[in-house]
Amino acid sequence: MSHTATLVWGDHLLMGHGPMDELHQEFVQLIALLQTAEDSELPSLLQAMQTHLQHHFAEEDQWMLGTSFPPRDCHIDEHAAVLKSVAEVREKLDQGNVALCHDLVRALSEWFPGHATHLDSALAHWMSKQRFGGKPVVIRRNLQT
Repeated sequence: MSHTATLVWGDHLLMGHGPMDELHQEFVQLIALLQTAEDSELPSLLQAMQTHLQHHFAEEDQWMLGTSFPPRDCHIDEHAAVLKSVAEVREKLDQGNVALCHDLVRALSEWFPGHATHLDSALAHWMSKQRFGGKPVVIRRNLQT
């Protein structure tokens, strides 16, 4: 096995928008699988992550465009950069570069909490304010799964 999981799903990652929270929980679960996978499992798991991220980011991008979210351009650009990195690492992994895949997984696990806390939470707040007139209410009980 490679690395131990460092990113764990918990209510500290809740944004208050159910569909977004579901996408984020799936992302965290895939990261955990990648962090603890045997090298032989990495190609199929990285493919699953790429597929997930394509869907995940397409959903968020559509929410931003559909609600005219003001800072959407930088958020969408960040999504595109992550997708590009994952595609490039998949190519290198197919050529046998396992270390680069481990580096990507570590980078994604370090990147995600800040991305969620700053960019995604702002989007969740924006959508909630547009729909309900205020920020979402998120009750955190320090639960982890």
